[in-house]
Amino acid sequence: MTTTERLIKKYPNRRLYDTAESRYITLDEVRQMVLEEIPFKVVDRQSNEDITRNILLQIIMEQESGGEPLFSADVLSRFIRNYGEAAQSGFAEYLETSLRFFTEQQKTVHEQMGKVLEGTPMDYWMKLGEQNMKAWQDMFTASGGRKKDR
Repeated sequence: MTTTERLIKKYPNRRLYDTAESRYITLDEVRQMVLEEIPFKVVDRQSNEDITRNILLQIIMEQESGGEPLFSADVLSRFIRNYGEAAQSGFAEYLETSLRFFTEQQKTVHEQMGKVLEGTPMDYWMKLGEQNMKAWQDMFTASGGRKKDR
């Protein structure tokens, strides 16, 4: 099954419009698309310019401003120093390779932990919890994703 890239248009009023679902969405919903690995592209409604990177950076900025930041001031300073340097492309390739490796390692650890827990009472409760979460999500989606007024 091939997943097509969803088109999101950013309007001058800073609102994001998901053309696949024919509705306005929030930055948090775009973040959720990233987490769910749903391919998308964000374009400026007036200029048709691809602004996907800008939106992703905006999501990172929101994440960094709340809670425990991922990037220290030192790490951000190092990023800035690598811009414009001859080694910028090598640095970008290194980061991409490192992140891909980290993601693969996380997936492997998750799979191995699943095998260790398989057949144990903990496995039963985890699977039951996952089923319950899926049922709640399905119910939420079926209700149009909004709370009902009483």
